[in-house]
Amino acid sequence: MSKNIFLFSGQGSQSVGMGIELSQRYPSTQAIFECANDILGFDMKHTLSQATAEELAQTNISQPAILTVSLIALEAMKQEQIPYQGVAGHSLGEYAAMIAAGIVSMEDGYRLIKHRAAAMQESALAHPGAMCAVMGADSEQIKAVCEQVDGYVVPVNYNSPAQTVIAGETQAVDAAIEQFGTLGKKCIKLAVSAAFHSKLMQPAADKFQSEIQDIAFGAPQVEFYSNVTGKLLTDTSNMPAYLASHLTSPVQFVEELHQTAAAGYENYIELGPNKVLTGLVKKTLKDVCAVNVENDKTLQKALEKLR
Repeated sequence: MSKNIFLFSGQGSQSVGMGIELSQRYPSTQAIFECANDILGFDMKHTLSQATAEELAQTNISQPAILTVSLIALEAMKQEQIPYQGVAGHSLGEYAAMIAAGIVSMEDGYRLIKHRAAAMQESALAHPGAMCAVMGADSEQIKAVCEQVDGYVVPVNYNSPAQTVIAGETQAVDAAIEQFGTLGKKCIKLAVSAAFHSKLMQPAADKFQSEIQDIAFGAPQVEFYSNVTGKLLTDTSNMPAYLASHLTSPVQFVEELHQTAAAGYENYIELGPNKVLTGLVKKTLKDVCAVNVENDKTLQKALEKLR
């Protein structure tokens, strides 16, 4: 039997109306909305269907909204009896992955996201920064450029061999972009006002860690691949410290994909809005099946390939 791994989308993949179509197909997803509403204090189904793109882009809305859509897609896979032996998420997606792996309950997953989003939003206002995707340069070249410019800028998301995201102080990021331009490398500035996964998130990490000490964490019931190490996470004895370091550490997604391929995973199923991770899988691994599930059309296409 083929090995399946579920991948979970990160921040920035949101869109107006996401998740509604799948939720209507599977009535059991109503429990996800009820859980979200209870813990977050706002109507998640109304937010997904009625919020503007600007509202959805706010960190304290986009993080729980993307988590919700990922959990709806996860429920669809469970209802369709698609098994999975492993999980991985990209940044925010690691929280849906923790729920899917049984490390935390859905309720505690929403509590974690509520605290995380609030801490990150507060830190972003106090310590603004910028992020930019750099195309066509290898990680060593990107690191070298970041070290040459004045100010603080570092590689933070190793997304694929052809794409790495840098983050840091806005002026330093702009200077790096200018340098990459002279080298003929394409840069796309991200629509964020903070430097996620860099040391500028340290105040958020400290606050977040102190707020989640009472959350119950368990051992993963399936293989769980970590953004921080790029490898299997086996020690969940101090998850508050791990999740705090996750906020300030680079996302080692390329390494995760290589590790999963070495472990024999053949089917990569992205659950959540958009298909960013599906594209990264296709750019990084050869001879694997990569599909995404976010609505009826993508669901049917995925089921055709997985059955």
